[in-house]
Formats: sequence, C-alpha cells, structure tokens
Amino acid sequence: MESEFSEMAGGGREVTIPQDCVESILSRTSPQDACSLSLVSTTFKSAAESDAVWESFLPPGYEVLIPSSLCFSTKKELYRRLCERPVLIDGGRKSFSLERGSGKKCYMLSARDLFIVWSDTPTYWRWVSIPESRFEEVAELISVCRLEIRGNITLSMLSPMTRYKAYLVFKKTTGAYGFDIHPVEVSVGLVGNEGSMKTAYLDAERGGRQRYQIVPRRRIGRGFNRSRFFGLHSSVPTSPSDDQYPKVRVDGWLEIELGEFFNEGGVDGELEMSVLEVKFGRWKGGLLIQGIEIRPDPCVSDSSQ
Repeated sequence: MESEFSEMAGGGREVTIPQDCVESILSRTSPQDACSLSLVSTTFKSAAESDAVWESFLPPGYEVLIPSSLCFSTKKELYRRLCERPVLIDGGRKSFSLERGSGKKCYMLSARDLFIVWSDTPTYWRWVSIPESRFEEVAELISVCRLEIRGNITLSMLSPMTRYKAYLVFKKTTGAYGFDIHPVEVSVGLVGNEGSMKTAYLDAERGGRQRYQIVPRRRIGRGFNRSRFFGLHSSVPTSPSDDQYPKVRVDGWLEIELGEFFNEGGVDGELEMSVLEVKFGRWKGGLLIQGIEIRPDPCVSDSSQ
C-alpha cells in the first residue's frame, strides 16, 4: 500500500506500517475503537474508512438479510444505516437491525408474526395501520378476558456468544383499562423447555403510583404514637424493580422486558417469548401491539460471558 504509518523505533530508526496491516489491526477491534483510532494519523483514518474494516464489523450472513433495493456506497455507510433504520425482512413480518456498539443482530417480530389468541376475531382484536409503526399493521386489543401473546425466533438467526433480552413493544390507546390491578406473566426460554417466568405490569401509570407506599410515622415521645392516635400516615418512596413497569422508548412506544437468554451459538432450536394473563378473567382492552423486539444486552460485554 502507498499509504504508510511511520513512528520512531529504538535507536532513532523510522518504522513504517503498511495500511493493510493497520486495517487488519482495526478489524480486530470494535466500531467505536476504529472511529477513535482514525484520529491517530491519516493512515489510520484511511484504514478506518475502508470496506475491509467495516465488512469485519458486519455480522456473517448479513447479505441475505438486507433487501436488494437498499442503497449504500461504502460498508461503513451500510453499517450506520442498519444501526439507525431497521430494514423489513421476511415479507415485512420482521425487521432487522444492528446494535451500534457491537454490530450484533437485532430483530423485531411484528404483531402479524406473533401468535395472539383470538386475533382473528374482530370482537376482541382488530388490525390497523398507523404511521408510527415500522410495520404495515399493528394489533389493536378491543377487549378480552384472556391475554395470550407468543413469539418464536430461530436461534441460528441470532448472533452467537451473545446475551439477548426480549421486549414487548406496545402503546396504550385512549380509554385503556384492565391492566392496573393484575400483572401479566412474561417469559423467555427455549421451545420445549420451561422458561423463566416473572410478572410485569403493562400500566405505566400504576408503576408511578407504586413508587410510594403508606407507612406509619415514627413515634414521638415515650409510648405515644401521634400517627396512630390521629390516624396519620406518611408516604415514602419504595424501590420496585425497574423491569416491572413499561419504559418509554426513543421512538415513542412503550416496552416491557420479557426476559433474557444467552445464545451460545451452534445450537438448533427456537426461542419462545410470551406475555400471558389468563388466571383472573378480568376484561381488559386498549393496547396497540407493534411486536416483540430481541436485541443484545448492551450492559454485558463478550469478555464477561
């Protein structure tokens, strides 16, 4: 390569590093590291912009996932495009994107790609199109006494040696009801095996109310409790688990964590995610279901797994 990186070695000798060697070094780092190292010299900058480096950051098999209509001039541009704007795959039933920091695969299963009990009964559910959704249709819950939503994804579609988390992505409509008292049961696990089950509330407002609880005030004076005498209590903050209630996403939708799964890779099977409320028979309605998203946990690095 014509472009070389020079530095002074011991004895005052100048050592040059060919650009292709720099590209090989950067390919073994991360996208964030490559961008930072591009500031070292013009050679590093040129190497950090090369297709060879950014090809190494793209996941294996990405070519079959992106549509032929997707336009890009460099592999770096393609990487950024897949991080910022998910592309629709599988006939528009799923979306595919990359996690910016690692380049690992992210998916969202659309509501049409999920198993939703009674979704074909207009009395209970209806299918609508809204501009805020990345998919052509979302499922609108009219009214049910039994909520059952399940989604499956093949393990081979996920990045290996990666801890994933799954989230239900939804919105509340005006007049939503029935989710403020009983929680739903959520789980993530391999098909055929019992997944880890936990409870969560789909009512974000209930989460705010639950952050405070009523407790008696301390006693004042020996043997005398003013709160008990006058029937007074005070509210103090509690510390509920953050994943028990929905959080607002950057795109304006709500999400609730369903669980997590470590994908070792090289294993056949399917991952199943579920959201259930089938025990209490309470009627509920007023949700828009966009889908279930599966994405890497950014808080867990490869070295820690």
